[in-house]
Amino acid sequence: MGRFSLAWRILTDGGFAQLVQQRLAAVTEPVVAAVPAVAAPAPAPVRPVTPPQAASGRSDALSLLAALQREGRLLDFLQEPIDGYADAQVGAAVRDIHRNCAAVIERQFAVRPVLDQPEGSSVTINQPVGPQIRLTGAAAGAAGSTGRLVHPGWQATKCELPLWQGDATAAKILAPAEIG
Repeated sequence: MGRFSLAWRILTDGGFAQLVQQRLAAVTEPVVAAVPAVAAPAPAPVRPVTPPQAASGRSDALSLLAALQREGRLLDFLQEPIDGYADAQVGAAVRDIHRNCAAVIERQFAVRPVLDQPEGSSVTINQPVGPQIRLTGAAAGAAGSTGRLVHPGWQATKCELPLWQGDATAAKILAPAEIG
């Protein structure tokens, strides 16, 4: 699973986000090496494992999430219970969120289709496929087979996440509380 896919799943699946938090908390505890039963050289000291983060102390996933909140109010929308709102109200709110979050994704990743053809069009596979194409159904045969494009796929043509400039105490703040 790519970093963006993982970040998106964490954003949209509360249960998965809690599981990730639990696993990250467990990983930050020191790892204890087992002592072998036979005489052997003393093992090297084991350092605690920490989750990968940028050198600045903030992960790229949090920087992306903060940008989606700051510019698109994505977290405000996802954390708001919407059961009490009419579909028209939700739809009106989503229009701005969609436009502004799409602008963040475009600026930072310049996402483009893997195959620049409309869905449903006929595609002939003339060479072995790589990770950019997944063959399913009747198209799962050998090279030279023809199938229908179900989804054009997505690829990032760049990855330009903002460099975190804050300090360690603010590294996990996605949006500060506002008091007026």
